[in-house]
Amino acid sequence: MSRFDRLSALIQHFQMDVAISEQGAGNLIVTGDRSKNRPDGLEYWPRHQIAQSAVPARQRLFEASANWGGDANPLMAALPQRLTISAGTDEPLALLLRMLVTEAADARCGSTSAVNRLCEVLIIRLLRRQIELGATTPGLLAGLADRKLSRALVAMHEAPGREWRNTELADVAGMSLSRFSDLFVARIGETPQTYLRRWRMTLARQDIAAGQRIQSVAQRLGYGSAEALSRAFSRHFGQSPMAVRKRARPAAIGTVGSPV
Repeated sequence: MSRFDRLSALIQHFQMDVAISEQGAGNLIVTGDRSKNRPDGLEYWPRHQIAQSAVPARQRLFEASANWGGDANPLMAALPQRLTISAGTDEPLALLLRMLVTEAADARCGSTSAVNRLCEVLIIRLLRRQIELGATTPGLLAGLADRKLSRALVAMHEAPGREWRNTELADVAGMSLSRFSDLFVARIGETPQTYLRRWRMTLARQDIAAGQRIQSVAQRLGYGSAEALSRAFSRHFGQSPMAVRKRARPAAIGTVGSPV
């Protein structure tokens, strides 16, 4: 696997939850010919709980609610509101879609896990395609689509606790410092250090809400102490880490996720 895999560094930080839904109640839709049970494409609405889709009921072979980190995932926030991919002559994709529809319909032992994992693979394929297409507006997607900038982004995603300097990030990207700094702002819409701080805060909030010790999170994300993290956290979110933890704790009790 490439050292600069643009997606894996993000995937490992966020849990994907998938649940088969009734027709009209999901945001991930497999389309096709219902009379022949033959899928021909996939439609995904990453920031919606329910798709605002125009696909008629007779062409919906499978539907699910798929959430990958919610608002915390910066890639989800950077995506268009609707992603589509056609099986067309893509036989591997067509096979995945057929497997998904069959697993969901048969409901045999282990089908729930199989459906979850197949949905994850399909969404990864959607994301790959979107990165290849690029973006017309500044944001993470535009940065990941850039061959050189993506290397610096992946470095920050993989090692958020490292004390990255712009000169080091420019070296990773294989660019001069001035060119790197200018292009980063143009593509991402903020400076490298601002992006790094926001990425650290995203991870800190997620880990603290999950019940991890503030001191441990601080050490992992490059803060000298729990107090230093708490100050940065409060400035960024307008509330303390303990407030976030207390709010998240009741929701977590009795909740069983479906990690993929």
